[in-house]
Amino acid sequence: MPSVLPDGDPVPASGALPPGALAGLGSRPFGFYVHVPFCLTRCGYCDFNTYTAEELGPGASRRDYADTVVAEIRLARRVLGDAAPPVETVFFGGGTPTLLPAADLVRILRAIGEEFGLAPGAEVTTEANPESVDPAQLETLRSGGFTRMSFGMQSAAEHVLRVLDRRHTPGRAAQAVREAREAGFEHVNLDLIYGTPGESDDDWRASMDAALAARPDHVSAYSLIVEDGTRLAARIRRGELPMPDDDVAADRYLIAEEKLSAAGLNWYEISNWAVTDEARCRHNLLYWTGGDWWGAGPGAHSHVGGTRWWNVKHPAAYAARLASGSSPAHAREVLTPGDQAVERLMLELRLSCGFPLSGIVPGARTACARALADGLLEVEPFKRGRAVLTLRGRLLADALIRDLALAYG
Repeated sequence: MPSVLPDGDPVPASGALPPGALAGLGSRPFGFYVHVPFCLTRCGYCDFNTYTAEELGPGASRRDYADTVVAEIRLARRVLGDAAPPVETVFFGGGTPTLLPAADLVRILRAIGEEFGLAPGAEVTTEANPESVDPAQLETLRSGGFTRMSFGMQSAAEHVLRVLDRRHTPGRAAQAVREAREAGFEHVNLDLIYGTPGESDDDWRASMDAALAARPDHVSAYSLIVEDGTRLAARIRRGELPMPDDDVAADRYLIAEEKLSAAGLNWYEISNWAVTDEARCRHNLLYWTGGDWWGAGPGAHSHVGGTRWWNVKHPAAYAARLASGSSPAHAREVLTPGDQAVERLMLELRLSCGFPLSGIVPGARTACARALADGLLEVEPFKRGRAVLTLRGRLLADALIRDLALAYG
């Protein structure tokens, strides 16, 4: 299980937000995130807020989960009021959302539509493990309003999947993509992880080839992060597995960029590539560009107008709060204008559209000039005065963004 939730300011039992948070509601894109915390087994690298059946304990029910989430959606409507705009994006994440019956996921989506309305052309995504869906479920999701599937492939190498404690067979992800296409999904993503202990360059190339052969229109590729408290971290600490190497991760990223760009997928965020602008994940872009979203579910985080809050972690505590008529929020923070400026820099600079030079505060301009001289940033005329990461800059983005953010004080 992940670490404890951060401290913050208390949240009223009603969930009411500060007046300032609601002032600009409707002027920014608005989305919904729905967290489904259930998994059949816990992957060795995962520190997300997820639970297997054995870990849930009393008071938490997968059977009743959809009803509990619908109760939070209705709470969200009361809190946000009539100023809330139609929802532009919905993202079901986990955990494994598709461990719930497809009809339950559709019911949750329908409740969002009934309370807020879905904007024309709304993007509706659910994550899924390849083995957690079948053609009938995919058809129910598609007919129920879902527009995008995101499958956790991770690797095509069986020994790498074993290290990650993934249960699906290497070929199942490609088959799931085909089934999603047959069900009518135009947009399908595959998630990949590189840098797993024991993975070779050839393993990674084979994983990239297998992913591309499935013809998704979006690929996400993430470097493996060893999180404290996970089974993978314990195995590395005991010396059973080597620690992932940063130089190896950089080489794997370059392989990914080469293969994906050659296949017609272009990067639009450091870890994300898409065939067209329409294939980009609009929900994640909402996060990265300062939109508003309500996060429903245990441990889910929300942001509206500079106020951020997070729900209690355990599904039983989450259900009990809502059953009593109270907000499930654990705590919140109100971001200062300075906090918001730093977050904007840290997120937008990761995008292929870059960050406006005019938005860089005077104290950060020296660091920005140094990054330009070092070839980490470039300013392209067609970007209209925006600083854009070079390929080398993408490899060193975390350090560069930290340097710039420090100058914001």
